[in-house]
Amino acid sequence: MTREELMRRAIELSIENVAKGGGPFGAVIAKDGEIIATGVNRVTASCDPTAHAEVSAIRAATSKLKTFNLSGCEIYTSCEPCPMCLGAIYWARLDKIYYGNNKTDAKHIGFDDSFIYDELSLKPANRKLPASILLPKEAIKAFEAWTNKENKQIY
Repeated sequence: MTREELMRRAIELSIENVAKGGGPFGAVIAKDGEIIATGVNRVTASCDPTAHAEVSAIRAATSKLKTFNLSGCEIYTSCEPCPMCLGAIYWARLDKIYYGNNKTDAKHIGFDDSFIYDELSLKPANRKLPASILLPKEAIKAFEAWTNKENKQIY
């Protein structure tokens, strides 16, 4: 499939999802022009705030390919990824992102992620959702165990 056909599929998924009561977001993960997995926004359907189209597609692709590393794959998403999805895309090591609508388009229909970008620029203690370090001397033990582990699988 061409890039345009793959993007059209992501857009079709977003439109179909609205008709089924879901959010207006769809995503396709492809490798060499072949669809590996798709996802739609399932936040309200699954009562899961992380069930965005991109994350759902990543979960389906990693399950199908039996790997957490999606290098060699691309993601086509009906809208520019939110900060959470963008992070997931980076962690999955996808090669490229193609998107239809941008974050300003999303903001105009009530999906405004700008507050998250604003929050990320603040020190944790100054965010609307404050964060504090707690028990770091105990927590570091897991990192020390990881550092000393000889047969760890790096990701």
